[in-house]
Amino acid sequence: MLRKVTRDGYGYSVVDLNDVRHVLAVAIPGNGGDLQEQAHDALRTIQAVHDEESTRGSIVHQAVFVADPELIPACRAIINEFYGDELPATSYVIQPPCQGKLLAIEAIGVGRGKAEVRIERFSDQLVRVTHNALSWVHCANITPRNGVTGVYNQTISSLSKLRGQLAKLDLGFDHVIRTWFYLSGIVADEGDTQRYKELNRARSSFFEGVEFLDGCQTGLPQPLSPYPASTGIGTEGRGMMLSCIALATDRPDIVAMPLENPRQMPAFHYASSHSPKSPKFARALALSCGNYATIFISGTASIVDSESLHLGDVEAQTHQTIDNIEALISEDNLRRHGLPGLGTTFDNLGLVRIYIKRQEDFEKTRAICRSRLGDLPTIYAVADVCRPELLVEIEGMAFSRRP
Repeated sequence: MLRKVTRDGYGYSVVDLNDVRHVLAVAIPGNGGDLQEQAHDALRTIQAVHDEESTRGSIVHQAVFVADPELIPACRAIINEFYGDELPATSYVIQPPCQGKLLAIEAIGVGRGKAEVRIERFSDQLVRVTHNALSWVHCANITPRNGVTGVYNQTISSLSKLRGQLAKLDLGFDHVIRTWFYLSGIVADEGDTQRYKELNRARSSFFEGVEFLDGCQTGLPQPLSPYPASTGIGTEGRGMMLSCIALATDRPDIVAMPLENPRQMPAFHYASSHSPKSPKFARALALSCGNYATIFISGTASIVDSESLHLGDVEAQTHQTIDNIEALISEDNLRRHGLPGLGTTFDNLGLVRIYIKRQEDFEKTRAICRSRLGDLPTIYAVADVCRPELLVEIEGMAFSRRP
């Protein structure tokens, strides 16, 4: 079901699900040079992957990690010209790639297999993919309205704009299954509180009354979590940006089940000492169709119950983070959530992002991740995690199939 190819500077996974081919690729420029040279190197690498897999023109969602916000206008121009009419929903994430390059690219493609796939490209912020009576909507690079200040107001503004993008395609916010909140200075002060805590306060307010995934768990136990999978992570500068994936379908055999972790307290039950309004997200979300499942793994760190562990020790934190993900996607945990047979292992990870707080910890972290997770498409980026003491955070996508 899952095939992985890794080389120096790039890697990709190919997953054939329900007669549709999915290609998950990352590319880090192999040469030096200016932004134009590095960007074209990475873009041509991803294009070559899709040529090899006969899925050219299928990229629907990408994240471009840039070392400096001043690079974004030129980077956007290069990418728009390269893709032309086949432009994916594209987020520009101000997180320096750990390898020291000016940019790195993660791209998700949905290629044509036996099933018919329809891709509608409305802008570089909005793409819809339809196949097998499933409608996937990718929203990217949503920022607050001009002139809005303060993290609380910026979060509400960005979420409102995101809701507006979904409404263009007749979707409500309740269709969202995966979100990314990129916040500069995430652990910095905001008045007499912290910027991430203000994000959580705004997210709690906006999510009130939203019945996520209502009706998608027919015949299964009541979900432990009512929220989508999510990552809240730091960036350079002083801005905010959101992205999401939403799903609409009338198929009764599709199950979207939020997952919690037996090692961790649900984030939305955290005590007020961590944040006056707790973070509203699930540890992962498993989307199953018959004997197959895709698991969207939220940003995961070295937290057990609700407490940060291994302070100051990046190697121990990395191991703990990986242990947490292992428990999250395990057969025991999927069975606990009413999805027996759909647990999986690291062999079926298709893609990961690894956020590292300190550049000097890159080699140690990479060595552990390669040893435990194996070779797979991976982005390593420098970013603050949502607690000052946390040094690493990992998110990803995994796939499973019942025996």
